Amino acid sequence: MDESDWNIPKKPYDVRERLLLFGCTVVRLVQYLHTRGPVAVELSGQLLRCGTSAGANYEEADSASSERDRWAKRKITLRELKETRFRLRILRKTGFLAQIHDPVLIEAEELMKIVAAIIRRSEGK
Repeated sequence: MDESDWNIPKKPYDVRERLLLFGCTVVRLVQYLHTRGPVAVELSGQLLRCGTSAGANYEEADSASSERDRWAKRKITLRELKETRFRLRILRKTGFLAQIHDPVLIEAEELMKIVAAIIRRSEGK
């Protein structure tokens, strides 16, 4: 993936793998933001934490001590994705990110929908 291509190639069906690829894309985006000045650097640290912890929390859900714990960890994943989307929107609206970065924002939204659907399905059980 070159520096000007922010599309996420071949989105895997496995949500764990997709969250991993998303976290890697967030890391690349943070590296880019470090070239954009002190405000972008500050915001990028927040983005790095929430954008990579979504996948980590989803993975932790696999080792949950109970079904309730698994559900809670997946809800944390959803909250982290929502925070990531919010921070990406701020960076976009303030001009630190451009239209070419929109695929990252779109992926955050798609992952939110996927995780929300998984949570809804597990609540019904």
